[in-house]
Amino acid sequence: MTAAETQLPQANGSCCSPSGSCHDGAADTAAGAVTTVYQVSGMTCGHCEGAVSEEISGIDGVTSVKAVASTGQVTVVSDTPLSEEAVRAAVDEAGYELVGRA
Repeated sequence: MTAAETQLPQANGSCCSPSGSCHDGAADTAAGAVTTVYQVSGMTCGHCEGAVSEEISGIDGVTSVKAVASTGQVTVVSDTPLSEEAVRAAVDEAGYELVGRA
């Protein structure tokens, strides 16, 4: 087995990771970035994850968003800390409720 083969993710018959995301997020965090995890209620599926991610991605300074419907957690990576009001407004626009920080 070559080194490249040992670094590949396990094939599980799906393009998604075990958490249900289409990527593992490992390359999403830049040096100096701020990572915040929020709790969102109402997400039940991949479509919900996409809607929340799309709205939060529109906030200035956001570089990465990973929403997981099964846990209700949304991990946001940004250049600087975000105002909770901005995140709440984005989640509300997507049709869900921001419970607070996880």
